Amino acid sequence: MLLLVSGLSGWTVYDLTTDIHAAADVDEAHARLTELGDLAVFPADSIWNTPIDKLPVHPNSARLIASIGTDLPVHPDFGTVWRGAPNGIPYVVVSGAQPKVPVRFEYAHESDPGPYPIPTNAPIEGGPQGDGDRHLIVVDREHQKLYELYRAFPAGNGWRAGSGAIFDLTTNKLRPAGWTSADGAGLPIFPGLVRYDEVVGKGEIRHALRFTCQKTRRAYIPPATHFASHLADPDLPPMGLRLRLRADFDDSVLSPQARVIAQALKRFGLILADNGSNWFLSGAPNPHWNDRDLRTLKQIKGHDFEVVDTGDVVTR
Repeated sequence: MLLLVSGLSGWTVYDLTTDIHAAADVDEAHARLTELGDLAVFPADSIWNTPIDKLPVHPNSARLIASIGTDLPVHPDFGTVWRGAPNGIPYVVVSGAQPKVPVRFEYAHESDPGPYPIPTNAPIEGGPQGDGDRHLIVVDREHQKLYELYRAFPAGNGWRAGSGAIFDLTTNKLRPAGWTSADGAGLPIFPGLVRYDEVVGKGEIRHALRFTCQKTRRAYIPPATHFASHLADPDLPPMGLRLRLRADFDDSVLSPQARVIAQALKRFGLILADNGSNWFLSGAPNPHWNDRDLRTLKQIKGHDFEVVDTGDVVTR
């Protein structure tokens, strides 16, 4: 099995079937790049960290779910390796001493100008040659700041990107109304990722999870601040829509890693964060994920969810 790992000094391929020492090096490098310590990702009363298992069901729940796909399965959009690159949205943790570099934005009027503390060869979604969203996420542990880029490419002594956002992890401050972020909904990406250190290390996830769907409405529900559609159909989901896995779903049919995720889906639920494939659940890559285990999440179908009512829809 070949594993491609991004470190501060570049990308390295390890043959895990033949080189035990290389596998140990992967473990150490990955732990160093993703170690959050006791850093709190937004306050305890953040919408990300607040349970929604007691909130009322939205009156249009059935139609909204039908528009995403009643019989379609949840798809774990993360794992070990996919097409030669780490599978998922990676992130890197840096110290407060990390030098900052300039970033040039395509959508500068809705982006935080920076500069951003991006290490050389920081991990990019899809790998260095990736042609998708190319998200780049940096967590400054000491200053408790989150830096996120969409469509990030190295450029000279800095970077160029479609858009970017900086979040203070100590507050619940939202983006300005109508602004995007590195995500279509104007939300931060990092707090909605399924992370290995939580699922396996802690045995629980205590925050909402990010997901995508193909067709969305020209509307959003706070804490989302932005829509990414021209469609006004009220049966289409607006950005920021919250869903939860039904309490009566039997998660004993799932494998261990998937069961931890399902329990979070019941208590903290999903937040619609961007346009993409239906029921795609976002997570961070990790060489230790059990991909076969994660695939049991596909036993969860759209009809196993219900939409919860979290507030008014913004359409302007």
